[in-house]
Amino acid sequence: MSDNKFTLVECPRDAMQGWKNFISTTDKINYLNALLSVGFDVLDCGSFVSAKAIPQMADTAEVIANLDIQDSKTKLLVIVANERGAEEAVKFDSISFLGFPFSISPSFQMRNTNSSLEESFERVKFIQALCEQHGKQLVIYLSMGFGNPYGDTYGEDILLHWANQMTALGIRIISLADTVGLATPAQISSALQSLIPVYPEVEFGVHLHADSLNWKPKLEAALAAGCQRFDSAIKGIGGCPMAQDELVGNMDTENMIGYFQEKNIPTSIDIIRLQDCSKMAVQIFQ
Repeated sequence: MSDNKFTLVECPRDAMQGWKNFISTTDKINYLNALLSVGFDVLDCGSFVSAKAIPQMADTAEVIANLDIQDSKTKLLVIVANERGAEEAVKFDSISFLGFPFSISPSFQMRNTNSSLEESFERVKFIQALCEQHGKQLVIYLSMGFGNPYGDTYGEDILLHWANQMTALGIRIISLADTVGLATPAQISSALQSLIPVYPEVEFGVHLHADSLNWKPKLEAALAAGCQRFDSAIKGIGGCPMAQDELVGNMDTENMIGYFQEKNIPTSIDIIRLQDCSKMAVQIFQ
């Protein structure tokens, strides 16, 4: 964790990945470099995945090569979906974290990474070993972490089973992803309360998708349950293009930081620079 009471993860990658118009490489570089000066702990800045599946992320290598992390306290995270992506990501000294979306819904895991849960877990083992060799840290996103729209079995026992499997490999950051935005505050609370006391050595986070009406109850539920890590995106743009046709927005960074200020929860966010990035986002996401 950081100067912040929590680990704050800004997710421009999630905002961009499903955007229909291609955002130029130059715009991505300029936007991410501006975000590096805001004071986030982690910047989820790109993904090494199939360019055919997510065309918007085809230029991730070029973007990362042009990011100026010299004077920034912010660490870089990229998403990978398989061994090949992980092998590409670990070549970059500037990347600190690799994120892997491990869905506890078998239907969504097949849809998202074209693999079964068992195959995906073998990938996790490989990627974790690779991260250890290269001095990186693996972040596991338990996607569909609060249930799923496919009718797959879901319950606290499933969450605990997979958290157990991950921690046994030495993974110490697990984020529950509300992939299609269906989580209720009660589900968020229940999921976190079933995990946090059992694994005190793990930093548990949430990657919540929310809208202007339900972001606050979701955020409050996660805070009250002892969540330590929060993902968000400026303007609340984004969602997983592999999940459904309509993207469900991300937790809006400005709403979240405003809430922390209101509650006197300390963060190391530079509000002026955040506002500058918000103006840039308006231009980029037209």
